[in-house]
Amino acid sequence: MTYTVEKIGGTSMTAFDAVLDNIFLRPKDPYNRVFVVSAYGGITDSLLECKKTSKPGVYQLIAKRDDKWEEALEYVEKRMLLTNEHIFIDPMNRIRADKFICSRIKQAKNCIANILETCQYGQFSLRRYLPQVREFLSSIGEAHSAFNTALKLKTMGINAKFVDLSGWDNQPPRSLDDTIINVFKDIDVTKELPIVTGYAYCQEGLMGTYDRGYSEMTFSRIASLTQADLAIIHKEYHLSSADPRVVGTDKVFPIGRTNYDVADQLANLGMEAIHPNAAAGLRESNIKIQIKNTFEPEHKGTLISSDYQPETDKVEIIAGKEKVFALHLFDQTMVGQVDNVSYELMEIISDAHVNLIGKEMNANSITYYLGGNTESLNKVLYKTEKRYPNASIKGRMVALIAVIGSQIDTNKALAKGVLSLMNSDVTPVALHSSMRNVNVQFVVSDKDYQNAIKALHHEFCEEVPAKQVKTSKNESGCLVH
Repeated sequence: MTYTVEKIGGTSMTAFDAVLDNIFLRPKDPYNRVFVVSAYGGITDSLLECKKTSKPGVYQLIAKRDDKWEEALEYVEKRMLLTNEHIFIDPMNRIRADKFICSRIKQAKNCIANILETCQYGQFSLRRYLPQVREFLSSIGEAHSAFNTALKLKTMGINAKFVDLSGWDNQPPRSLDDTIINVFKDIDVTKELPIVTGYAYCQEGLMGTYDRGYSEMTFSRIASLTQADLAIIHKEYHLSSADPRVVGTDKVFPIGRTNYDVADQLANLGMEAIHPNAAAGLRESNIKIQIKNTFEPEHKGTLISSDYQPETDKVEIIAGKEKVFALHLFDQTMVGQVDNVSYELMEIISDAHVNLIGKEMNANSITYYLGGNTESLNKVLYKTEKRYPNASIKGRMVALIAVIGSQIDTNKALAKGVLSLMNSDVTPVALHSSMRNVNVQFVVSDKDYQNAIKALHHEFCEEVPAKQVKTSKNESGCLVH
């Protein structure tokens, strides 16, 4: 039988009945599979901060020494208990599920309170404890969903095993690989169905290294180390030719086949096909990734592999990112010193913990395209102005639109793309292409984001017969930005 390691995204986990019917209970033999589960939708945002809006969660309130962190943690607990109520009809199982998560929340609350009390003394700095606080807060959501899933499956006659990698049992940390090897040496996947927490406590510190991409790293390493035949990601959308909310559900269609180069380009734009580091591990292990729509179990989805040989000049997806901060620095004295300036700017960007999406440069100017919250981006702008007082420094919000394919003619794509944008009254701010022949990027004003997506999708994709993607109230049918 085919042995698979599968990951279920947070939004899909929230639609738990669909997950049960379409994923767990679908095959006659439920075994020879390992599942890595994310927290239920919105839980990690409430524990840390909202990924889209940067609204502070429990962690950010703690970092700011805001006393409302306790109230925020109580709110998360209420949401978790409400989820338990929806999943478990049997009162005994409901009590078990409630007892598990309430115990975790109580321990977390006591731990945080003790840390804050200790840090009232000058010899102790809260900043030194914050990475650990962020780590264990993030683990609570995955532990909740994994425990519930294993418990629910057991009541349905499946020998599910809750695999808690969160380190809550106070064992000394190992490397991520050693942690996984140690746990799986005692698991027989032919007779057990492991339900694994997306967060894993390890020496590397997954949050510090990969931030919110940690569950995909856990998924990737399990697949590689246990030599999976196939890695599967279940999401609430298809990996499609564009966002249907922008171009229309009747015009987009699943990609079907692509390669790891395309997955990397999507990850660079912050689109969650798979984290680039996770993809790199699977690529090295020669393991293919299948991205499936949770709500369309019959559909094969999209297969990502290293050996995919595409048609020449085939555009597969129009992807974009709006609200990108373009930091432009011009200095006539920079000629011959661009490398030094670039190094110093990268230090500023790294210290502010913002995402570098792209950059361009010439003899006396350099532009960085950055993603992050307003506070962090303003910090970058302020520090850059302070470091280069004689330079002309400007910042503006733009959108990046990428035309991506496994093998495309970038010169032709640039020419056709510019014409289609101009015909739609969108004037590009900048254009980029690479020798890799995988993508070209168009920088446009942020207000032109949707019009640019529509124009480029019409130009490159809509001559291909479109297969309408089914939608439901739980899924959008495509990548969600």
